[in-house]
Amino acid sequence: MAGNTIGTLFKLTTFGESHGTAIGGIIDGCPPNISLDLEDIQKDLDRRKPGQSAIVTQRKESDTVKFLSGIFEGKTTGTPIGFVIENENQKSKDYSHIKDSFRPSHADYVYQQKYGIRDYRGGGRSSARETASRVVAGAVAKQVIASIKINAFTSSVGDLFIDKPYQDLDFSKIDANDVRCPDSTSAEKMIEKIKIIKKQGDTIGGTITCVAQNVPVGLGEPVFDKLHAELGKAMLSINAVKGFEYGSGFCGAKMKGSEHNDLYNPDGTTKTNLSGGIQGGISNGMDIYFRVAFKPVATLIQKQDTLTKTGEIIESQGKGRHDPCVVPRAVPIVEAMTALVLADFYLQNKMYL
Repeated sequence: MAGNTIGTLFKLTTFGESHGTAIGGIIDGCPPNISLDLEDIQKDLDRRKPGQSAIVTQRKESDTVKFLSGIFEGKTTGTPIGFVIENENQKSKDYSHIKDSFRPSHADYVYQQKYGIRDYRGGGRSSARETASRVVAGAVAKQVIASIKINAFTSSVGDLFIDKPYQDLDFSKIDANDVRCPDSTSAEKMIEKIKIIKKQGDTIGGTITCVAQNVPVGLGEPVFDKLHAELGKAMLSINAVKGFEYGSGFCGAKMKGSEHNDLYNPDGTTKTNLSGGIQGGISNGMDIYFRVAFKPVATLIQKQDTLTKTGEIIESQGKGRHDPCVVPRAVPIVEAMTALVLADFYLQNKMYL
């Protein structure tokens, strides 16, 4: 299986399956002499881990990261940083009923067709549990680019949206509620919506908005390695993501150029920021902001028709512990992937200085 590595200079390779002994990763290209706050790294993992509230999967994992290499006396050495997160609470029997069948809209079928074998326990490599390794690496990346501030938050669940621009939100309140929405009124409605969906044995999607501030001018390359293209690739690599838009996004397609152009201030900043902090594939120093759309989780605790290996259509019902809405736990994943992309371009940009 290819495609387990992301990055050019600052690289992450992940390994492991949902119900294996452990998951983990190797970070290559991290500069030496970076003082790492290991508690901050664990805090980001705790934000992603299962079982943290009533509106997420009740799988119980401590998600404690163990670093194996690349750190000495609290600082990076410049050598590969290896780490593992042990799986502690697998219930593989919950998946025995799909050993010979494929869940609708899940990776089960295409894995079997492509590789001729699949780990059906929790989805194996296709499980969102793999993203815990990304959060570790992203937390390290955040400390490499400490001056850049990255904040992601839940901006919608189903048809419930925050009706305020991000500039009017207090990012310090993102973790003040279970859904990770900085607007308390919207958060209450979202939480109630997820609880109702969960009782129905169903799932629901939503969106996450991410804002990166204090990004220097010059990150990104102007042709194939555009900054927004790499951010889009990073976001679309996250399980259940169905869409990515930055700046004015699809709304910009409705506008005239005279409405959409960001006019300059004398210092090079712009009066508006419909460009989303990126022009010509390169950061311009303004806030980078984008939105990521997540589909409803594919595994339902409801009866549905599904396909078997022998081509038979049968009725099946999901079992086990699953998120009724993946969005609240995906907030730190979006932040992590943003940090990985920005750290990679930050190090590449040093070659021009």
